[in-house]
Amino acid sequence: MKNLLSLINERKTGFSKGQKLIADFIAKHYDKAAFMTASKLGSTVGVSESTVVRFATELGYDGYPKMQRAMQEMITDKLTSVQRIEVTQSRMSGVSVLESVLNKDVEKIRKTLEETSQEDFENAVEAISRAKTIYIFAVRSSAALASFLGYYYSLIFENVKVINNYGETEVYEKLFRISADDVIIGISFPRYSNAAIQAMTFAKRRGSKVIALTDSMSSPLVAVSDYVLIAKSDMAAVVDSLVAPLSMINALIVATVLKRDDEVKRTFGMLEDIWQEYDVYQNNRKDDPD
Repeated sequence: MKNLLSLINERKTGFSKGQKLIADFIAKHYDKAAFMTASKLGSTVGVSESTVVRFATELGYDGYPKMQRAMQEMITDKLTSVQRIEVTQSRMSGVSVLESVLNKDVEKIRKTLEETSQEDFENAVEAISRAKTIYIFAVRSSAALASFLGYYYSLIFENVKVINNYGETEVYEKLFRISADDVIIGISFPRYSNAAIQAMTFAKRRGSKVIALTDSMSSPLVAVSDYVLIAKSDMAAVVDSLVAPLSMINALIVATVLKRDDEVKRTFGMLEDIWQEYDVYQNNRKDDPD
């Protein structure tokens, strides 16, 4: 926000009356403004939508969505839980929560497809396929993603370690054997986990390949990563939306399976025999009522 507020202060004398209203609102309520549409911001401060769009252009942005995205990326990791709830209340006032949340998730998947690097994705899959040991690190709300990825990778690979809880020294105790032969997949979204950054930094120093699954190139995970997989994240009240990150994880799993096709077929063939022998899954055949 510092850069945006600096721009506003530098150019405020040249603003129209309406633009000054927008500038004042952003300065005082940037946590809310970052998640308002141009129309909503305009009606809130008492100006037209076109005035809001011109304001963004005046600051040098290529349209209002660019300014809004810049604001969001700079503050989402700084919002407290209470602020998140307040922002969500303003965003969803008068609209269907179900429709709004699902539509926003669809949009995040679309943006993920646009922004993630195909080259980094392919390089990440290659590094994972060649690794001696695969470490998956994610804590707090992202821990569920680590568990999901770890479940499937444990079926595909022999040596997978999931770290989704930690103590002050526990992270390093679980990572102290990591080496240049290994890979670590670090997963974190706003509000970014300090533990994830520390774990990935430690792995990087030990020569391991480091893969980040995060929401943008401004994420603190990027600086310590060899490959970055962008998956757009957002919040629904105090809840983190992890739909797009889960889609990215699904893509990683599928790509890995295709890369190790014959081996994975043999593995799952054996697993199917075990699952059938021990009656793991519900039999779909209906019993004869007679």
